[in-house]
Amino acid sequence: MNDADRIMPPAEVGHLAREVLDAVGSVVVGKRDALELVLAGVLAGGHVLLEDLPGLGKTLTARCFAQALGLDFRRLQFTPDLLPADVTGSFLYDQSNGDFSFRAGPIFTNMLLADEINRTPPKTQSALLEAMQEKQVSVEGVTYRLEEPFHVLATANPIEHEGTYPLPEAQLDRFLIRVSFGYPDHDEEWDVLRRRMARRREEAVIKPVVDARTLLAMQAALEHVAVEDSVGRYVVSLAAATREHPSVLVGASPRGSLALLLLARARAAMAGRDYVVPEDVKEVAVPALAHRITLRPEMWLRRVDPSFVVGEVLDGTPAPASGALPNHAGRPGR
Repeated sequence: MNDADRIMPPAEVGHLAREVLDAVGSVVVGKRDALELVLAGVLAGGHVLLEDLPGLGKTLTARCFAQALGLDFRRLQFTPDLLPADVTGSFLYDQSNGDFSFRAGPIFTNMLLADEINRTPPKTQSALLEAMQEKQVSVEGVTYRLEEPFHVLATANPIEHEGTYPLPEAQLDRFLIRVSFGYPDHDEEWDVLRRRMARRREEAVIKPVVDARTLLAMQAALEHVAVEDSVGRYVVSLAAATREHPSVLVGASPRGSLALLLLARARAAMAGRDYVVPEDVKEVAVPALAHRITLRPEMWLRRVDPSFVVGEVLDGTPAPASGALPNHAGRPGR
């Protein structure tokens, strides 16, 4: 078996994941839990929505992950006048040969930072849909494949801010996970200032920990993370419970339960395990499901948050015993 056919063991995936997180954490201060969720989304092969107030490190996080993962990185600032062709690219007339040639847009990269995605109208937002789901771009009837790995890290400001457009539900559902950072505490904020003074420049540069090929191997390793039947049924029960909650108009679709499964696998691999335990599922349930839920109109008037609903679902859904591990782990189930 050559290196290309080798399956990366979970212990190696976990070791590399910790190194990546340490590298990013040297710049993005005090947000380890949120950074772990972002990395889990990338390892699971999905796209990540970073939704929070301006100035809390969303753009910095995306750039640092691209550097630590050794990926080609492009940033696209979404504005009200941005056109779909500005995202995907377009055909331009080439006078030298008298023909039209395709000029690739910024979406042709390994990691695209879609900055402030909700500041552009839905028509341009939807230009990302095909790329995010099918990993291809169609322009004037011609389809172009996107090179793997391909991930979109999008930042969004809360809808309450002026000049923003709600993301279409179809596009919101394409994001595997939604992560928020929140304000740092006093010590963390002082640490940000201290590190800025210490490096004596604005930009922070991180040396690559892995490269694109290694990241693909880490992602492939997740396919060998086992999910015991009781844990799989627990995932399904959580997604189904969101559809039956009295505060919910539209619950999580099967795509939501699939996201929960993929992210739980990623968390298990990051912990160096080749099997999923219920705690892996619980840790990713809110960021995986909350953005896929549509609340009843009266709930918005009461300021009920979808995250609160998922929390209630977690509390009300019985979880299987953590000791009920798959047989391959060599441990007896309870």
